[in-house]
Amino acid sequence: MPLSMLIEMAVDAWPDRVAVGAASGGLTFRELYDAARNGAETLVGTGARSVAYLDVNGPQFAVALWSAALAGLPFCPLNYRMSGEQLEPLVAALDSPVLITGSAYDSGVTSDAVAKFDSEAFAAEARRPAGHTPAPVEDDRTAIVLFTSGTTSAPKAVLLRHQNLVSYVLETVDFGAAEDGDSILVSMPPYHVAGVNSALTNLYSGRRMVHLPNFDQRRWLDVVKAESITHAMLVPTMLARIVDQLDGATADVPSLRNLAYGGARMPGPVLERALEAFPGVGFVNAYGLTETSSTIAVLGPDEHRTAITSADPSVRERLGSVGRLVPGIQAQVRDESGQAVAEGAGGELWLRGPQISGEYMGKGSVLDAGGWFPTRDRARIDAEGFLFIEGRLDDTIIRGGENIAPAEIEEVLARLDGVADVAVVGRPDDEWGERIVAAIVPRSGASLSAIEVREFVRAHLRSSRTPDDVVMLPELPYGPTGKLVRRDLLAQLEGAEPG
Repeated sequence: MPLSMLIEMAVDAWPDRVAVGAASGGLTFRELYDAARNGAETLVGTGARSVAYLDVNGPQFAVALWSAALAGLPFCPLNYRMSGEQLEPLVAALDSPVLITGSAYDSGVTSDAVAKFDSEAFAAEARRPAGHTPAPVEDDRTAIVLFTSGTTSAPKAVLLRHQNLVSYVLETVDFGAAEDGDSILVSMPPYHVAGVNSALTNLYSGRRMVHLPNFDQRRWLDVVKAESITHAMLVPTMLARIVDQLDGATADVPSLRNLAYGGARMPGPVLERALEAFPGVGFVNAYGLTETSSTIAVLGPDEHRTAITSADPSVRERLGSVGRLVPGIQAQVRDESGQAVAEGAGGELWLRGPQISGEYMGKGSVLDAGGWFPTRDRARIDAEGFLFIEGRLDDTIIRGGENIAPAEIEEVLARLDGVADVAVVGRPDDEWGERIVAAIVPRSGASLSAIEVREFVRAHLRSSRTPDDVVMLPELPYGPTGKLVRRDLLAQLEGAEPG
């Protein structure tokens, strides 16, 4: 089943319901479908074999994505925050691409494409009747190409096929699940897998999509109220800024019912403050990777409420999990030799299921003989099936022969008064192999010492987890999707004076 079937089902069910944009004046499902059909005809006429998109999220993104889907061409949303020098090799890696770009980013790529279109003009095709009848598209054709964020290495192009993405949608969303009047505010950029899948899942559920192309916490609160937003999705850094903006007050967003977060580690104190700030809202933690077509595990609203109110430490601990696996997904935690570990033990998370690609442009598939994908995430699964992500294997600090997960120390330090943000990394050391370095962003007006930080960790964890060095920084380097860019942090620490 190709992606085109999703939009055809939606337009048959709700032709006159607004699909994208403001409640007044947004694109209806019929207009979006007509625009995509016309866009597909234009794309096919260029002779291009792929589509590159360079612009922010919004109605123009939805039109471009569905145009490519109906044309049967791989669609690659690019990071518009990159420089032209960074973008050139990514565009060059695509097969005879056509470029759809916003005017603000038109000069970012100078290499020749088969054709170039302004994104707003391309989206304006919604306003004329459609004349193109899409040709059938095979399930195993590539639908989406996403370059990974590359926080620790150079970006790789992940290939997601129609069958991967449709499997994800069918297993996780009920067709028509949204009520008439439901809407979602999407703040994720289009080059993030969550940005892509928001366009798929919300269309399939019948929910109107509103976009906030450039995130601002005050603006986010205003749009939620003005557009009567019922659902929203954020990365943890965005939610932390909203909570800071509220400064202990309850959010005045009466329409909001559901708030999903994911994409990076959520500090416990931030989540607890958010639950207090949005008392009537159901929180959802969604965990997934680009290679898995987005979400593979979910911690739902009831599980959040049960965990936050429980006096049982093992139940309350689940607030730090990413929940249970979604239907169709199997998981194993394996040790370094590739053997499955005992229940509750830590190791590398491996995943299997029809939504999982595990395939890269020019590199092929990394699935093993049994179809399992190595996530490179360190994880454990408890007796009730709750999945805990303990960081990337690449981030593991090996100190004196002992493997130490930075997330374990970060979670403790996030609860220290005066800590606004924290990251823990390893740096080379002649004696221990690696030193534990805690990079701390103090809260405004707070006075923190290295001794205080080290003693706090020692009081809550084994002494081997105590940071060797503590460095105070004005801010930590995050990528546009809210992930800590550890290579930039390590470079920043080169010139910093440890405490």
